[in-house]
Amino acid sequence: MQTLSIKIKPGQTIGIIGGGQLGQMLAFDAKASGMKVIILDPTPACPAGQAADDQIVAEYSDIDAIHELASRSDVLTYEFENVDLDALESVKDQVFIPQGTKLLYTTNNRIREKTFIQSAGCEVAKFRAVKNRADLEEAVSDLGLPAVLKTCEGGYDGKGQVVLKAAADLDKTADVLACGDCILEKFVDFRMEASVMIGRNSDGQVTVFPVSENINQGEILHESIVPARISPDLAQKAQEAAVKIAEAIDLKGILGVEMFVTKDDKIVINELAPRPHNSGHYSIEACNFSQFAVHNRAICNWPLPKIKLLSPVVMVNVLGQHVAGTEKLIAEKPQWSFHDYGKGEVRRDRKMGHVTILTDDVDKTLAEIVATKVWDV
Repeated sequence: MQTLSIKIKPGQTIGIIGGGQLGQMLAFDAKASGMKVIILDPTPACPAGQAADDQIVAEYSDIDAIHELASRSDVLTYEFENVDLDALESVKDQVFIPQGTKLLYTTNNRIREKTFIQSAGCEVAKFRAVKNRADLEEAVSDLGLPAVLKTCEGGYDGKGQVVLKAAADLDKTADVLACGDCILEKFVDFRMEASVMIGRNSDGQVTVFPVSENINQGEILHESIVPARISPDLAQKAQEAAVKIAEAIDLKGILGVEMFVTKDDKIVINELAPRPHNSGHYSIEACNFSQFAVHNRAICNWPLPKIKLLSPVVMVNVLGQHVAGTEKLIAEKPQWSFHDYGKGEVRRDRKMGHVTILTDDVDKTLAEIVATKVWDV
């Protein structure tokens, strides 16, 4: 069934593996386009399940559940990286899976990912594979410090990694090394973290979103500012790098390309997200088509629109510790767009929602966010 000519029409069914907020927002868009949506997720009434036509409540490793989802869907996609590749391969003859497994296989291992990005003609931080303490010491001697030790697989929002600033920090790496294969990356002296969302369909049409400037707190995305505060020439280079990567990986769907902008204005690619990305949420209100709309159109092989930024925008994440304060802001900020993901349990540092603020004055808006003191906790 893997054919370039297939097009999914309104009334047909999108199956989504994963039921978090990304799946929820994919479902919102799919329903607006007349699609049916089925979610596979082990948590009853998960965020995506709340927005879908139906939910299969089962573990992601449940092969029978994957087969059921495939049998009830016309196209299959996913909203997170850690999908069982063997399970996906086992249903490829039953349902249209435009994204395939190459993208997941490449991006779920940092060594493979970095090697691929280099082969696509883009710059990455210098890196070395590390399996044990001896490898680490050799890699540090080769690359120098500061550097970052990361697990090759898993890990997100700063988990599964440790920053090495001095030789003594090597003694803090035992837990990370115990997780299995690792990668040591030379620290990039950057002035900005940024990202570009890019979509591509089965016919090879590409559409690119503007560059997002990303501000992290505690290794978790705090704010995205669009357009990023860089020169037009540098923004074009960032978008061109995203296109190179999308073409080289034969992308179908949406891809988040995370990058560093160095102090000497180079673009260094950090990592890839083979799905919608937190830094692309601004697009719901601020663009003519959201990242979720582009992903659904791409996997259904619809023509892809040229993306227009309708307004400068700031997106700010709402974590568990911000929920109460954000709820109070609803009565005070009528121009702000509030998104709540409907998660059952509120926990510190858990992504519970986001706020989108269209603006004509980014600095003023950033100051307004600070003045609320909601994000101080």
